[in-house]
Amino acid sequence: MSASKAVLLSLLFTILCLNTYSQISYPETKAVKQVDDYHGVKVEDPYRWLEDDHSAETKAWVESENKTTNQYLSQINYREKVKQRLTELWNYEKMSTIFKKGKLFFSFRNNGLQNQSVFYSQASLLDEPTVVLDPNILSKDGTTSLSGTSISKDGTYLAYGISKAGSDWVEIHVKNIATKEDLRDVIQWVKFSDISWKGNGFYYSRYDAPNDEKAFTQKNEFHKVYYHTLGKNQSEDELVYEDKTHANRNFSAQVTHDESYLVIYGSESTSGQSMVIKDLSNPQNKFVPIVTNFDNEYSVVENIGNQFYVFTNYKAPRYRLVKVSLNNPAQDNWENVLAEQKDLLEGVSFCGNKIISNYLKNVSSKLFVHAITGKLEKEIQLPGICKVNGVNSSREDEFAFYSTVSFTSPEEIYFYDMRAGVSRRIFKPNSSFNSAEYETKQVFYKSKDGTNVSMFITHKKGIALNGNNPCFVFGYGGFNISYTPEFRIDRAVFLEAGGIYCVPNLRGGGEYGEEWHMNGTKCKKQNVFDDFIAACDYLVENKYTSHEKLAIHGRSNGGLLIGAVMTQRPDIAKVAIPTVGVLDMLRFHLFTIGRAWSVDYGNSESKEEFECLYKYSPLHNLNKANYPATLILTGDHDDRVVPAHSFKFAATLQKVNTGTNPTLIRIDVNAGHGAGKPTDKQITEFADMWSFVFFNLGMNY
Repeated sequence: MSASKAVLLSLLFTILCLNTYSQISYPETKAVKQVDDYHGVKVEDPYRWLEDDHSAETKAWVESENKTTNQYLSQINYREKVKQRLTELWNYEKMSTIFKKGKLFFSFRNNGLQNQSVFYSQASLLDEPTVVLDPNILSKDGTTSLSGTSISKDGTYLAYGISKAGSDWVEIHVKNIATKEDLRDVIQWVKFSDISWKGNGFYYSRYDAPNDEKAFTQKNEFHKVYYHTLGKNQSEDELVYEDKTHANRNFSAQVTHDESYLVIYGSESTSGQSMVIKDLSNPQNKFVPIVTNFDNEYSVVENIGNQFYVFTNYKAPRYRLVKVSLNNPAQDNWENVLAEQKDLLEGVSFCGNKIISNYLKNVSSKLFVHAITGKLEKEIQLPGICKVNGVNSSREDEFAFYSTVSFTSPEEIYFYDMRAGVSRRIFKPNSSFNSAEYETKQVFYKSKDGTNVSMFITHKKGIALNGNNPCFVFGYGGFNISYTPEFRIDRAVFLEAGGIYCVPNLRGGGEYGEEWHMNGTKCKKQNVFDDFIAACDYLVENKYTSHEKLAIHGRSNGGLLIGAVMTQRPDIAKVAIPTVGVLDMLRFHLFTIGRAWSVDYGNSESKEEFECLYKYSPLHNLNKANYPATLILTGDHDDRVVPAHSFKFAATLQKVNTGTNPTLIRIDVNAGHGAGKPTDKQITEFADMWSFVFFNLGMNY
């Protein structure tokens, strides 16, 4: 068959499929009369009943929507081929950054396609690692995952949290590392908790047991810190810290490295903490208040006696390291160790008697070594545009571990010798993705208000900028989270197919410090959407792609982004993928931990903030229009962003879409917000997503 004839047949097939798919018969979604009054504004909510995810009616709706979506996807003839290639790409050895505790070295490893990464230990870096805990044996389908691990100071015990079906609810167990035996200790109803050891037990945070039927939707209130002594029942655990008057405050506990002090952080939202410290040498000692408001971020990195080294953005939007004396802890007395710089200070670690700092310069990592006084000594050389995924070290050792990752290269692990001042790569994965064929560049473009915004663009070398390339733009823009270079193996299948992958660094994120974050919050949230829209327009204007060849994607807060952008500019892209998105901006605060997001979003209980929220809320701004081909992704066990957001958005979109583009929802069963999702579920979901993208962008595969 000639090439021209093959192309013609492919085109005819696509046209036939498009005609077929335009006839999608969507499930009938019952509308009820539900009208709410927000500060005198009447707002209809006809699909309120879908908020009850336990009802038989909602379950039937989920089943019928999934059936419709699968019928559509099953007709894409290369769906299985996409899945096969994703499986091949995924199948390479992966390893986390190594850390040392006691006399042992620990890491997570995955041989390629294991549903969950396995926790290993080794006596030295030259020894073969041995399995400490394999979460793959905890459930047949791989949906039970680890959610937090903590090792006692002497390296004897491992406390580990397990999550089922992607839920935020965690159950803590304890294992003897040497014998590999589990102790009888079981801690339930843990959520948003650290595990911090002190002697023969550990501190953790939990809520009171919820109503079983509403465990995944019920508002979480009155978080408490407990101490658990090994061998005792949970009912005997000591209540260490609580707030009986502020229901929505959360608390986390941190024991200092020398186990001499207990630090309690309080929060009312996703950013900003209070901080109190207790000397553990005497049980009668009281907590000393260090910070009593929630205006800034604080984290104790290390202590030397009663001198605490605190990482903070107090009077430093781009963060600094300060020294705080417990004898005189007032903020006016804090001393700079690493003063605020032009670049964002992302993290600090102590290594021997030195400090390692991790800075973000134009959204790319830089590592430096400082004396204990803060004096700069040297830069640790890194491989080009990359992200350092944290530094693992301690004051007891003269070495550190860190990892680097880029848009085209998976995570590599390095060993840094502080005495010699040199790094040595100790792990490089062997992926079938040929990184050498691709390049990443950083561009800067103007947003609507003239603000300069950074964007990373990755594609095959030598690609022609003719306006015809398929392009996939991923965005987030919220909660002070930085979207830095990272390797996403599922994106590789799109790059291999000739696509261009783009990540703009939107306001609301943390890439340029607190000011950048705040300029994308509450009534300034529209800046985030404007930044993203401007990124898409930049790509079209500069001939990377066209609006008909453009797909947009975001998760969680990024799902909100995509929902807002597609309602404000239905013409912006051919394909939209809002995933586990916050889409009902008037009711998000009524479920699980949603109220904590009010610091970024505002809250509909405030008249001023309601007006801002109502203006862009994706659910409430769906009107009759020709919307992009839309695949909404969510999980039935998502108790972070409850699936009702996606359910109501899908039902409304199917009703008001005036065009022929598909408007589908894929509801993953036994899956949550995303953390801990087993490999096979991830591959299946991404195969469906990319098949949908390829087909609707007119790509051959």
